[in-house]
Amino acid sequence: MLCACNSSEKKKKGEIVSGISLENLDKSADPVEDFYQYACGGWIKNHPRPAEYARYGSFDQLAASTENQLHKLMEDAAKKRNGANTNAQKIADFYICGMDEKAVNKQKAMFIQPMLKKIAELKTKDELTSLIAEMHDYGYNPFFSFFAAASPNNSSLTIAWIAQDGLGLGERDYYLKPTDKIKNGYLSMMKNLFTLSEYTKLSGAAAPQLATSVWQIESELANVFIDKNELRDPVKTNNVMTLNEASRLIGNIDLRSYVARRTPNKVEEVNVMNPGYINKLDMLIESQSLDVVKAYLAWNVICTASPYLSSEFVNAHFNFYGKIISGKEKNKDRWQLVVNTVSTLLGEPVGQLYVEQYFPPEAKERMVKMVRNLKDALAERIQNNNWMTEQTKKQALDKLSGVIVKVGYPDRWRDYSKLTIQKDGYYANILRVNKFESQYQLSKIGKPIDPSVWYMSPQTVNAYYEPSTNEICFPAAILQPPFFNMNADDAANYGAIGVVIGHELTHGFDDQGRHYDKIGNVADWWNEADKRNFNQRTQVLVNYFNAIEVLPGLHADGQFTLGENIADNGGLNTSYDALQRAKTQGTIRDMMDGFNADQRFFLAYATVWANTITDQEIERRTKVDPHSLGKWRVNGTLPHVDAFHQTFGTKAGNKMYLAPNKRARIW
Repeated sequence: MLCACNSSEKKKKGEIVSGISLENLDKSADPVEDFYQYACGGWIKNHPRPAEYARYGSFDQLAASTENQLHKLMEDAAKKRNGANTNAQKIADFYICGMDEKAVNKQKAMFIQPMLKKIAELKTKDELTSLIAEMHDYGYNPFFSFFAAASPNNSSLTIAWIAQDGLGLGERDYYLKPTDKIKNGYLSMMKNLFTLSEYTKLSGAAAPQLATSVWQIESELANVFIDKNELRDPVKTNNVMTLNEASRLIGNIDLRSYVARRTPNKVEEVNVMNPGYINKLDMLIESQSLDVVKAYLAWNVICTASPYLSSEFVNAHFNFYGKIISGKEKNKDRWQLVVNTVSTLLGEPVGQLYVEQYFPPEAKERMVKMVRNLKDALAERIQNNNWMTEQTKKQALDKLSGVIVKVGYPDRWRDYSKLTIQKDGYYANILRVNKFESQYQLSKIGKPIDPSVWYMSPQTVNAYYEPSTNEICFPAAILQPPFFNMNADDAANYGAIGVVIGHELTHGFDDQGRHYDKIGNVADWWNEADKRNFNQRTQVLVNYFNAIEVLPGLHADGQFTLGENIADNGGLNTSYDALQRAKTQGTIRDMMDGFNADQRFFLAYATVWANTITDQEIERRTKVDPHSLGKWRVNGTLPHVDAFHQTFGTKAGNKMYLAPNKRARIW
């Protein structure tokens, strides 16, 4: 159970409560010196990090509560006699296969053996195209990923995209600046899993040799990967070209043949996000021996599949990625792993059951009203800002007015009737779902974008802004405490879910979102003066977060986290203004539980980011996560918000104080 509203639970049923839990506070801390500790210190003390988490916070606590709800749904489905080929049958049989650990352990690597055998039997590089196409069909992504998305220049049309992919460690910095602990741990895991998978027998190569080959080629891949900040730039990654032009970038993969094999529709153009990488990839494949390429392909299969195979694979994978990379002490229970897999791969079928049981319609109604208030508040802020020209303001307001709002769950559920789930094996079903999903997504190429599609399932504890459709989405699962409390006064709701709404709206105008127009095309709708002003103002946030030392000798990455920091800043300012508008409507109470409405607003915001986290996870997230760490989404963001200083009376000399002329003033 969530503890975001313990003090509220003591009230009479139906009575409006503050939405603030006094138990979450640390009143020995001074809010003007360390607001994060003041607002979250009690929560942190009362919620020690469970061993299976690298980071555990109020956000994760809500996800765990949702996980329990999904577990009950799947258990109930598994006990029923479900009709053949119904969504309930697919969910139940998938879940049952996953929970049959005895069968999974007996099957070992059985379901990856056919693909490993094909890799081992590869005779020449001329055979790479068809093999890589087949691997991509089943959810493996060696060398690059190929997917369907809106054209950056015509957002109403779905086209093919190609992006760099295929690093076992995910982030290139692990290879460019390797530590002995991570490199040796990775090599050790590879040797173990190459042996367990029996690829050593198939290939005739020793495990140490295979592991060394993989490290070699992945390190060279990392060297030609473009920087993560360039990947965030919609202009630099807008490289739409004909399929023939794209094919000339890489000779060792026949892109025309690859595309014909994977897509049912004619592909005329493709957005190659980073042409330089694809061209260098061609040279890299050319320079590598066939045996090295085969070792890399085999590892891609083994590593991807390991979390779903027998316990030896699961444990070896967790001991590296969980313990060494993230600092977890133990893996999650079997039921948690299976529930998350089924929920992720069968997102909408599970989501349909979830909203039927757990999502009250009145929550959607109240959210829609809050979104409308937030949009009005942001429109007023745009109109009143003093650094944009009127022409650009007008286009910004047009874009804001066109934002599509999705709350709770889709109006139309996706059809899964062509997906077959059987009781023959857990990973066999994962492969079936991957193939089904791949075919479904790629079938969209050449067709109009469907604006009704959701990019998150209803049971996801998150929210998003999608620039190509100019939409914001709030799945059902996030509309619970600590984000949204149906029984609470709206001051806390504006501080929590209100800031989330404002955050997602602001993404339309952050360093990425500003490059998209109101219909989702990558377009330059800013004049030069506005661009300069925007860059100068956002650089304040870059510099400020770059100076934050998250661990001794390790600083936050202000450029990489810029988009999210802009959105936090804009979300807070916008939602605070929306709160003031709600006050005039007489819907907000003043003093509750010893705090006025503005104080409750900021306390609720901070509570969302309460967490405990390992040093390893701090380091990992600083490398790979474009969001700032929870502590700094509070203590790094609030000093730039004028209303925070007014509410808590900060003064020069306080650690939370930042002089007005040093505050980032953007949206």
